[in-house]
Amino acid sequence: MMLRSFAILCCVLIARAAVAAPVDTGTDTSLVIDKYRQHFMVNRDGSFTYTHDLVTTIVEQRAIQANSQRSVSYNTTLEEIVALEAHTQKRDGRIVKVTTDQIKDQQESASSDAPMFLDTRVKVVVYPDVEVGDKLVLHYVRKRHTPLFPGHFEDLSASDFFDNRQFDLIYDMPESMPLYADAVGFLPVPIDSPPGRKRYQWHYVQGANQRIEADSVSYLDYGKRLAVSTFADYPAFAQAYHGRANDKAKVNSAIAALAGRITRGHDDPRAKALSLADWVRTNIRYVAVYVGPGGVVPHAASTVLENRYGDCKDHAVLLEALLTAAGIGSTPALINRGNAYRLPTAPTMGIFDHVITFIPALGLYLDSTASEVAPGYLHVQELGKPVLLTKTGTFARTPASQHLRNHTSARYVVQADGKSQLTVTKTTGGAVAEQYRRTVRDTPPGERNLFVERILQGIGKQGSGVFDPGKLDGNGDEYVLGFKATSENFINLPGPTGVSTTINYWVGLGDAVLSLTGEKERTQDFLCPNGIDVGDEATYEFAEGIEILAVPNAFKLKDENFDYEAAYNRKGNSVEIKRRLRFNNGSTVCTPSDFKRMQPAIQRMVRDLQGQIIVKGS
Repeated sequence: MMLRSFAILCCVLIARAAVAAPVDTGTDTSLVIDKYRQHFMVNRDGSFTYTHDLVTTIVEQRAIQANSQRSVSYNTTLEEIVALEAHTQKRDGRIVKVTTDQIKDQQESASSDAPMFLDTRVKVVVYPDVEVGDKLVLHYVRKRHTPLFPGHFEDLSASDFFDNRQFDLIYDMPESMPLYADAVGFLPVPIDSPPGRKRYQWHYVQGANQRIEADSVSYLDYGKRLAVSTFADYPAFAQAYHGRANDKAKVNSAIAALAGRITRGHDDPRAKALSLADWVRTNIRYVAVYVGPGGVVPHAASTVLENRYGDCKDHAVLLEALLTAAGIGSTPALINRGNAYRLPTAPTMGIFDHVITFIPALGLYLDSTASEVAPGYLHVQELGKPVLLTKTGTFARTPASQHLRNHTSARYVVQADGKSQLTVTKTTGGAVAEQYRRTVRDTPPGERNLFVERILQGIGKQGSGVFDPGKLDGNGDEYVLGFKATSENFINLPGPTGVSTTINYWVGLGDAVLSLTGEKERTQDFLCPNGIDVGDEATYEFAEGIEILAVPNAFKLKDENFDYEAAYNRKGNSVEIKRRLRFNNGSTVCTPSDFKRMQPAIQRMVRDLQGQIIVKGS
């Protein structure tokens, strides 16, 4: 009966595909995956043995560089590689084995300068004598002897955009451990189970792949994926994480004393929290070890303080301890820092790759690993995301937008020969202020004037100038920088010629509009720059020998998303331009229907930005 139902389901799927087969714009034809098989043999304590078999065929020359070696990651504290074999199968049937000296065991680069993470390793398999038409075969067995969560198991899988001829995922579980699944594009396949065991198998459904569009949300949000978990729900998952990490946030005398020094002079809880987060951000070096592969148990807060470095969960545990010492309650918050905005129904660590801090009493999120973002703000990739609060097992959501201001003021004094003196000032505020300040602060003073040459080159001009770094101390909500320069070829005279009214410096108003034009059509949800407030002002002062023939007309646009205004005022032989754009979508993610609805407004703004001042030299 089960096989008959499965056959009927397959027929229905085939029939639907025949009615409206999507266009395949994303499959990479340079490689074929002949076989992909992963098999988990899970034990009651959550440990497991993982067997991986992969066979690929090199179809095109360009696939050789990217696929003639494979990396096998493992954590020496949690697991070991108990078997590893690989070979190249030539077109004439010859077998060229990968020898032991062609398997390089090395430390993962992310943790190469952090002794705490020396247990994160990778075996790099280098295939010999690879040509078009060859098959590359890999077999390895990884034994996880210490589970991330005792008594539990979880996994997340997706396919690469190749022609997948055979793609099977098998989970062999103790009968007493139910397995919950969230499957899209993977079909369950009947499989026999031995006594006391329950086997589950899923098979990848072949079909067209759509290329990932510019600024699209994660493929895991909408594409083919399989999430499996023994956790019945996210509260149980959060409880397991909390149980392993909670005792690491203990306050000792050193942490208590440090919290007192940092918060001295601050009476307001928010000011205390921000000062503590800022101290961790600027004094604890961040080592990028992902939560899942690197384990879920942070090092003790006292150890992190002593070593002065750690990954995201180490940052979070130290900040939690400092906040506790200051009388402020907080909880770690699991989040995806990529572009995934949806959580599978089956709880898995695969979707959570980052930990930040949430203070419920203040409604405040803090990420002390984001060195380029001042405390009180989040990295743009963390906005509008679901988070799992590990102390309570409840969901929350980070703010969809935050204060962000970007204003550029420029003055151009254009001489009769087309040469120009430029004076540019940029004022940044809110979430972006520290990003600009950090970039300038990290650049040696002797190299900062090179910024000016590169900026001029970026707008097609030649010249040089002097960079003004502004005030680099502190992390206030406003930062002003700028430069003065001379451009030898600012406009082409004698003319007549057009002078651009839109010149973007370090991401200007024009960049903000053009960021919405990356695709002509969209089928996938995409990231929207929610909460934009950006303005540009420019004054063009032309020498007496230059005649102004025409200037663009003023333009205003206002709808449910955009508030855009452009004014062009001619005064004597000069032109003043003022533009401002505010954009609010109410969400960090826009849909294809949003994109279609916004197109008329976007195109009208683009036409305005393309406007020119027409001049003629004598």
